Amino acid sequence: MTQNFKLAIIGYPIGHTLSPVLYKAAFEELDLEYSYEVLPTPSEDLISQIKHLRSGKYFGFNVTIPHKVPVTLFLSKYDEYVNLTGSVNVVRVEEDLSLSGFNTDVYGFMEAIPKDVDLSGKKAAIIGSGGAARAVCAGLYKKGIKKIDIYTRNVINSSETIKTLRNRFSEIEIKSIQTSLMDGLGDVDILINTTPVGMKNFNEENSPVDDKNIESLNDDAIVYDIVYNPLRTALISKAIKFNKRYVCGLDMLVHQAVGAVEIWTGKKPDFKLMKIRALEEFLINLN
Repeated sequence: MTQNFKLAIIGYPIGHTLSPVLYKAAFEELDLEYSYEVLPTPSEDLISQIKHLRSGKYFGFNVTIPHKVPVTLFLSKYDEYVNLTGSVNVVRVEEDLSLSGFNTDVYGFMEAIPKDVDLSGKKAAIIGSGGAARAVCAGLYKKGIKKIDIYTRNVINSSETIKTLRNRFSEIEIKSIQTSLMDGLGDVDILINTTPVGMKNFNEENSPVDDKNIESLNDDAIVYDIVYNPLRTALISKAIKFNKRYVCGLDMLVHQAVGAVEIWTGKKPDFKLMKIRALEEFLINLN
């Protein structure tokens, strides 16, 4: 073994996160000895947890909900994607114990889009206006999207978020639409679900988009669900039913982890190996 890393993930609730599995695969491949801790961190414990992580014992940590925005307040430096989204999911602890922040959710989202897909000048539809929608909007912005329809359960409650997104991505025409008013997606080139609908133990049998609207997508459109558990969500099942091209959330998850490892070590791990380990973990949990 050539080097030692102590890493962690903070969030609440964390549940059955795949992060330890993904990073174990990456660091074994890179011949790096490490430990990776899962640290459930309620919001009231965030400050004390950050102090603990800056004690000199940790090289870095992942951030998940609900801390992706609050942790930005503790950063001394941050990358372009943190600036675009106002949220962070990867932190590196520097030698002087200052914190540098990165958002590999944006990178993961973009990397999972098939290489032959050109979104420049095209239109997207996003389901949901929560934190994940920020990363998706940033990724679409980098891909050259010109129009985004954001479908939300409550347009009034989402108005501040939409205003922020319009300010950050002024080159994009962003519309906010009540989800219940969705009536055909024939002009949409990529449809992305950023809500937890369809997630295991959270409306797992439901899709955020009905058959009629999935069927209305043009033949070249892509359905992208950022939910990765289950592997085949109800939305992805509908995409398959109507012969639409699709992207599963696991690819985004693994790509963002690849980006995190590269930030921490300067080395890029094997995406396929990490994905295989994640799939094996799913199979184990099914038995």
